[in-house]
Amino acid sequence: MAPADQLLTSVFPGEIGVARVDITPPAGIYARNWGRSHHDTAVGIHRPLTATVLVIAGPGGDPVLLLVAADLGWWKRREDERRLRGGLQAALGLPEAGVLLSLSHTHAGPSLYREDAAKTGGELIEPYLDQVRDRLVAAARAARGNRRPARLSWRYGRCDLARNRDLPEPGTRRHVVGYHAPAAADDTVLVGRIEDAGDGRLLASVVNYACHPTTLAWDNRLISPDFPGAMRETVETATGAPCLFLQGASGELAPAEQYCGDVAVADRHGRRLGHAVLGVMESWSERLQVFDHVIESGAALAVTRTSSVRSSNALGASVQPVVLPLKPMPTVAEIEAKLAGCTDRALSERLWRQRGVRRIVGEGDSLDLPLWIWRVGEACVVASPGEAYSQLQTALRQHFPGRPIVVLNVTNGYAGYLPPREHAGRDQYSVWQSPYPPGALETLIDAAVLRLERVLTTPTPGNLSPTLS
Repeated sequence: MAPADQLLTSVFPGEIGVARVDITPPAGIYARNWGRSHHDTAVGIHRPLTATVLVIAGPGGDPVLLLVAADLGWWKRREDERRLRGGLQAALGLPEAGVLLSLSHTHAGPSLYREDAAKTGGELIEPYLDQVRDRLVAAARAARGNRRPARLSWRYGRCDLARNRDLPEPGTRRHVVGYHAPAAADDTVLVGRIEDAGDGRLLASVVNYACHPTTLAWDNRLISPDFPGAMRETVETATGAPCLFLQGASGELAPAEQYCGDVAVADRHGRRLGHAVLGVMESWSERLQVFDHVIESGAALAVTRTSSVRSSNALGASVQPVVLPLKPMPTVAEIEAKLAGCTDRALSERLWRQRGVRRIVGEGDSLDLPLWIWRVGEACVVASPGEAYSQLQTALRQHFPGRPIVVLNVTNGYAGYLPPREHAGRDQYSVWQSPYPPGALETLIDAAVLRLERVLTTPTPGNLSPTLS
């Protein structure tokens, strides 16, 4: 049974707080995210960038988990990400296991790389990142302060915005990044609903969906959250409560219509996902009970109902590394030598990205890729810094049927693409950009399955593992 066909409801009763903060950068900041761009800076704002903070605690107020969903792109240096997330940890006194900083992965946002400071508009990056850190700390404190008894429940749905983007060129091993209509694409959307435990009022909604925010590309010169912005507006207008967007395992998934400069297209995509989310939310009441059987007696029908709701206050978090081998790659010095003599803007941008990935994963033979596992009632969160293909989420949801599994890419750092083993040998961006040899995605999936099984069989809730050094 596909996740979207499952009617099971899981409910976590605890204390939950939510807060939102504007993190829109100034126009003029360095924002060149595409090799084909002919500009370096943003000239205006399409929609504000926001960060929404969720604080989740057990019924007695302990332990505390902090989830941040931010309209930002991706990291190119560990130190930049750690400076931001470390500020959150220190301000709230939380261990590393209990903090998730999840980026939407918009490709129409500012650079988050302090080493871009010498580029046009780059002088704005460092003060902007410091401002984001301070605002996130304030929002986290506000969310912790407004915690109240609440219920978090989940339901799967579907939205066909995400399509496969690994397009083969006939007669070659080359695959370009473009809409591949015949290929299957995971259309699962997981929706969370947070309600006040007293009066049932909606406090917030959570949307976990896997789709690259690459509607807006090299012709766009506006700062934009891409489609998550209009998605949130659609949901929030209808519900009157904040909506968090969490990027799923979207390595090969993107809208069919993308790489344009028309913000109306991004808004149309967002409304499409938003209405799918609202459809799931409208169906919430129908799954609170299921019909076991119907007995006909004359003109009347006697209906026997059983509750499909499972409630659990289990709450815990852990973070442990998954050891992934690294494939042979140029050293940072070798990449910098190529950069020094490069006059092609597109190639220079790709080399700059390659240098960033190499610096993030290091120059050893392997990488300790951190994997965060949270248990929130009957639901689980699986998060990593990589850009995993959707096989990560489909495999986990098939292995744990009937259980909400939130899968997060580009969380607590960045660590490159993780394509499936069968893509080895392709001339394809996500393959040659990846720092890992074939089999890395499968290793990550196996590790996640084992750790989820361990978490789900642990009898004691409320456990936060030691921090990962």
